[in-house]
Amino acid sequence: MASYIDQVLIKNEHLVYRGRISVISLMPWILLGLATVWIFGLGLVFWIVAWIKYSTTELAITNKRVIAKSGLIQRKTMEMFLNKIESVQVDQGITARIFDYGTVTIAGTGVHSAAFADIAKPLEFRKHFMAATDTSEQPREAPG
Repeated sequence: MASYIDQVLIKNEHLVYRGRISVISLMPWILLGLATVWIFGLGLVFWIVAWIKYSTTELAITNKRVIAKSGLIQRKTMEMFLNKIESVQVDQGITARIFDYGTVTIAGTGVHSAAFADIAKPLEFRKHFMAATDTSEQPREAPG
């Protein structure tokens, strides 16, 4: 089955960068599963929750837009064209900086913004976004 991002690509759109959720951010679920696996396999439930969160969170930059999706049953999506995005913010606490994950907040024109927590390598995501917007800018003609 194709990913959500692969399904929603439009004509002449190609993937520039695909982000993922950080495995380190899932450590509480993984460790809780490890601690409780001996209680009638209860730990498997926590591991499944971690796996679902990891496998259903998608974040991508294409040559035309930023696409994000999270959730399995209750789906949250955000798609915004590159020329409509005003800023990409990265928030990292001490632990997040050590393990290279953080929250990426994408702010569009007007008041629209979306925050995606626990994204692996958020500074790399921002770098690819900046590169994509730089190449998507069309040269402007001088007023004449």
